Amino acid sequence: MKARERDDRDDGKKRDYKAKRQQRLGGKKGGLSLEAFSKAKSMPSGFNPSLIKKQREFYKNAKVVKKYKKSVEPHNHQNHPLTAQAFEEGENSESLPKHNKKKRRQTLENLKEESERKRQEKEREKLEREAMMKAKKEAIEKAELKRKAMRGNMFKKTRSGQPVMKYRIQHILDGLLDSEKK
Repeated sequence: MKARERDDRDDGKKRDYKAKRQQRLGGKKGGLSLEAFSKAKSMPSGFNPSLIKKQREFYKNAKVVKKYKKSVEPHNHQNHPLTAQAFEEGENSESLPKHNKKKRRQTLENLKEESERKRQEKEREKLEREAMMKAKKEAIEKAELKRKAMRGNMFKKTRSGQPVMKYRIQHILDGLLDSEKK
């Protein structure tokens, strides 16, 4: 009787061990389905060191820029004490900076010339591109016509149904001459 009890206990331990092992490995009841497993693997865990580093750098840069703007702002007010109201009233018309009209005209002329030059350059580039495209198209069409003619000649047959060898031999000869030139 004692021997039988011992066997039952050992057998029970084995069953418990097997059940626990099966459960741990995703067994009968508590395991994940294939769909749930794939979703769990594809979901981001929230920890991405490179992303965290980028965000930290972004905020640090934003802080620096904000401080710089704050420090520059008082300097701007000191240099230009004119306010919008004073400008509208025209009280300090003498203190307004006077621009030299000649300089302004020269700069306007220079800007016009420069923009004209850029426009002409763009137009020239556009024409060159169009010419290149046209040449490419013509070369492609020419090659296509040549291929079609060659294909037509290759399919020619004699009255008795034999292929005409003249064109085939000519094609082989042309290929040899081309390879010899290169």
